[in-house]
Amino acid sequence: MGHLFSKKTVSKVTEQDKAILQLKTTRDRIRQYQKRSEANLEKDRTLAKQLLQNGKKDRAKLLLRKKRFVEEQLNKTDATLENIEKMIQDLEFAQIEMKVVDSLKVGNESLKHINEMLSIADVESILDETEEAAEKQREISALLSGGVLTEADESAVEEELDALIADAVKKQLPDAPSAAENPEVVLPDVPEALPETEPEKVEKVRAKVAVEAS
Repeated sequence: MGHLFSKKTVSKVTEQDKAILQLKTTRDRIRQYQKRSEANLEKDRTLAKQLLQNGKKDRAKLLLRKKRFVEEQLNKTDATLENIEKMIQDLEFAQIEMKVVDSLKVGNESLKHINEMLSIADVESILDETEEAAEKQREISALLSGGVLTEADESAVEEELDALIADAVKKQLPDAPSAAENPEVVLPDVPEALPETEPEKVEKVRAKVAVEAS
């Protein structure tokens, strides 16, 4: 089992990572230098004032020259910091682009593998089966729900239904005989006057009784 512990781990740190780390370290050192220099500049300015008050003009002038030189160096460090920051951003963005390209490669390989698994004929067969299944499902749904008809369809159905009902009623009723088909059938004569109703008969009897009593 000794070989398990002696196995070297593969480092995932790339050359770009090392370059970015080195640039960030340099940037931080320059910032620290600027802070120290700015603090020293303020001290040199205060000391130069004291030297002038003490009558030491030459030493004050020498100190101001030193101060001027440090200020020029600080201006240069500002430009250096700007370049370093830009380079760091470029490297980090380049790493992101590399990851995007790697992801696209993996996706492209996966897409090729899927396309190899599915042929055009297989896709067409699947689509046909899907369409047939969908059509069958629509037919089942239409039967279960009673179907969906337009107003014209509904009117046609109503007319056909009325015709069927009329035909059925006609078959159930017996045919009425005519005089030509059955000469023995004698129809009764229609009376010229309408028969009297019961109230009219009662009224006539009352009138007759009243006449006899008088």
